[in-house]
Amino acid sequence: MDKNLQRNRLKKVLSHYDAILAILVLFICVFGLIMIYSASSYRAEYYYGDSKLYFKRQGLFIVVGAAVMILVSLIDYRIYLKKIKFIKIRPIVILYFLCLALHIYALFKGHQSGGSKRWIELGGGMNFQPSEVSKVCFVLLAALLAGKKKRFVNTGNFFKNLGGFFLLFTFFIPILGIVAYQNLSSAIILAGIVTVIIFCVSMDKKYILVVFLILVGAVALFIWLKAYRSERIMHFLYPESMDPGDQILQGLYAIASGGLFGKGLGNSVQKLGNIPEVHTDMIFTIICEELGIIGGIALIGLFLLLLWRIFKIALNAPDIYGALIATGVLAQLSVQIIMNIAVVTNSIPATGVPLPFVSYGGSSLLIMLAEIGIVLNVSKRTKDVIEEEDEGEEEFEE
Repeated sequence: MDKNLQRNRLKKVLSHYDAILAILVLFICVFGLIMIYSASSYRAEYYYGDSKLYFKRQGLFIVVGAAVMILVSLIDYRIYLKKIKFIKIRPIVILYFLCLALHIYALFKGHQSGGSKRWIELGGGMNFQPSEVSKVCFVLLAALLAGKKKRFVNTGNFFKNLGGFFLLFTFFIPILGIVAYQNLSSAIILAGIVTVIIFCVSMDKKYILVVFLILVGAVALFIWLKAYRSERIMHFLYPESMDPGDQILQGLYAIASGGLFGKGLGNSVQKLGNIPEVHTDMIFTIICEELGIIGGIALIGLFLLLLWRIFKIALNAPDIYGALIATGVLAQLSVQIIMNIAVVTNSIPATGVPLPFVSYGGSSLLIMLAEIGIVLNVSKRTKDVIEEEDEGEEEFEE
């Protein structure tokens, strides 16, 4: 190929690469790193003799995650969905069964934390949560199934559409059931990904209300099966009944004491042992205590800008699969952000959900940055860039 033609095509690709999204994500990660150091320095010094322990670990994960994001953004997102020629199997199908195997292993042999076995020990004090990989799996698999089988939810008949939804949803039930037993909040996120993606390909939206009510009923059933989940409901309804040392109550004290402009970076009082693991799920309370309500609103504004960029990529995607992949990532991040902030403000019952790109956690951060990499690849593969190489070629085999 002529060098000038290659150069022009490269410039065209880069011109559609959403650099703003990449910069925004990395900016939020760096902000999170600063807040992790502020929130965790006392605990790290007290227990491990190194105030920068969590800071250094998270910094390493950000560097590795940024490299992963860039690498993934260079890989055609359709590769994950196409059949591998010599074995006639799609990579996403392999990933699905790998995730199922990991969840089964974690269920019986996993490391117990928070009353359930949902972690796999990697050694060196590092743990891995299979549900993080399942989020990527659900985004890709739901996009593939909904894109190929959208006729199942566009039959023109209410009951057939409802049946088509659950037919597509059936593929995800094995993993969802295990995850719901282990960690209900992760199951809600996974179910949200699938529901939103299928919803987007449906012409008739009325049956989704029935689906929503059924999913709410399933959540209620899993709450009833675990006594500690019912206790969290009671604490939510009657916060005055909480133990004075409860992390949600202490988190509310932190938010209230921060006022409008906060106590200043590093000046939090609640992080000094009052809130356990404050650098993970509860980090938003320290942000509000140190930077005030203004700081919390500013962070929410950054998240809204991030979600808007992903939404624009979904609207301008070159095909339905790219649009649905971006939509799935958008749904996942939206649900996680809303659940985390709602929990720490006692707007919903307590559940363990990290704040994306801000909370401490290596596996979660790496997976989310990889997902952003996939979305970035969707952003640069616009129709005018790929139309020549794809002309006359079917995207997916039936």
